[in-house]
Amino acid sequence: MQSHNQGPSTKQANQTFQDSRNKMLSGSAWMTAGSIMSRILGAIYVIPWVTWFGAYSTQANALFAKGYNLYSMFLTIATAGIPSAMSKLVGHYNGLNQYIVSKRFYHTGIYVSMAMGVVCATIMGFGANILADGDANVVPVVRSLAWAVLIIPLMSITRGFLQGYNWMAPSAMSQFIEQLFRVIYMLAATYLIMKIQKGSWVAAVTQSTFAAFIGALGAIMVLAYSYMHHSREMNQLVRDGESDPGVSTFDLIVKIVYQSIPFIIIESGIIIYQLIDQYTFNRMMKWFGSYTNYQLNAVYALFSFNANKLYMIIISFASALAVTAIPLLATARAQNNQESMRKQIENALLMFYFVMIPATLGVEAVASQLYTVFYRYDAAGITVLQFAAFVSIPMGMYTVAAAMMQGISENRRMIKFLFIGIIIKFILQAPCIWLLQGLGPLMATGLSMFVVNYLILHSFNMEFGLHFNDMAKTTNQILAYSLIMFIVVKALMMALGIFISPYGRYTAFFLLVIGVMVGVAVFTYLALRYRLADQMLGARVDGIRNRLHIQ
Repeated sequence: MQSHNQGPSTKQANQTFQDSRNKMLSGSAWMTAGSIMSRILGAIYVIPWVTWFGAYSTQANALFAKGYNLYSMFLTIATAGIPSAMSKLVGHYNGLNQYIVSKRFYHTGIYVSMAMGVVCATIMGFGANILADGDANVVPVVRSLAWAVLIIPLMSITRGFLQGYNWMAPSAMSQFIEQLFRVIYMLAATYLIMKIQKGSWVAAVTQSTFAAFIGALGAIMVLAYSYMHHSREMNQLVRDGESDPGVSTFDLIVKIVYQSIPFIIIESGIIIYQLIDQYTFNRMMKWFGSYTNYQLNAVYALFSFNANKLYMIIISFASALAVTAIPLLATARAQNNQESMRKQIENALLMFYFVMIPATLGVEAVASQLYTVFYRYDAAGITVLQFAAFVSIPMGMYTVAAAMMQGISENRRMIKFLFIGIIIKFILQAPCIWLLQGLGPLMATGLSMFVVNYLILHSFNMEFGLHFNDMAKTTNQILAYSLIMFIVVKALMMALGIFISPYGRYTAFFLLVIGVMVGVAVFTYLALRYRLADQMLGARVDGIRNRLHIQ
């Protein structure tokens, strides 16, 4: 009799996990597509953009990076972590069938986030001289970005609300449109100023950063259409769900702010690390040698802009997983389903390895060709990119693991782990810069993130008892197939480099296309042939295997 009672329960639990896994796969597919497309657009524009700046390109890259680091921090504060908090809270209350509360959260969150946007935009506008840290060129860039900070909270809160329903497509499409509008405006403005008017490179960078405001307008239009498209379905869920429990608007605001503050701190993790680099790198380099500001900006641009633009494409894979994981884990937490939470955490970690390890080794294999296509051949820049590609693994892991900690409401513990990481970053920054110069900030970040990730995974294991032994076989398969792919592509690039010059942009692009195609083909074949893809993506892979005649 006992066995009979446990059977349906186990079956139901497995079905619940499978449904959650399908939602995560579908959501991750949309978010990955949107994130990757926007990241690719955000990287491809660099090719003409850098070319039009000519001799000023390195200084323009450094200025752009300094402005955007500050913008990213203020944007996180302006949105008050509300998009992710909104996604979590909506997932939580939807899991309790209280759709009316979810909708009220959205309406209340709009007022809170827009008020924060006004405050942060005002600080950026009037405090630009202080934030510039003595660099007069940074002032107009920061002020141009204040306009985007003013309206992006509205865009972000709507994204978070729709994600709470696991509707990831609107967010993905809005990301792409936002980036498309931004790139079109910044390229048009740069070409007009630099090539037609022969104007100031600082003015061109300023207009390039103002493009963030133009992009946000495009995204808002997409999200407004999506909200209206789903409004009938949401209203039906409200009518079918439980009645309003009578939570006051003030209580909703308090709950939003209470949930948002940890998100501000945690989501700012990578940005905080970048700001540490921005405000310490030049000073610390001068401790160990005599360098001009021009030289320091050139080195700073290599890791903060040039390499960053390319390895952030890899990290965007992780970000897509993170966004999808939060509402699913919040729903499981609301239902107190420990088994579902454990399985979802394990699945998210394996998906992370499945995406990040081959992507990182792939970038490592074609780093020379990739860097040359975007920035022209530069041995120092290629070395920085190769090093940064490996650092992207702990940074991407932080993005996913921190999001899962938030999803299970371990915000206080996550903030503690991040605080430990920041202290380690400060401690290691000077000795790493002394030993490795331009690679030093990346090394300090990588080591610090490694410690933070260890603390998070240890916390998961203590609470849920993760099945690391069961995960090891899959993880080892991913690593083995990725290494085989890396060796094949690297050998191919070296062999073709004997006959085709790797130093020109067009020849490098030709080699890059071949390398990417071969790398994708090798890893895909191995993943399908030895059933790794089945473990990660489910039974739907059979159709792909049959069409490709892989047994």
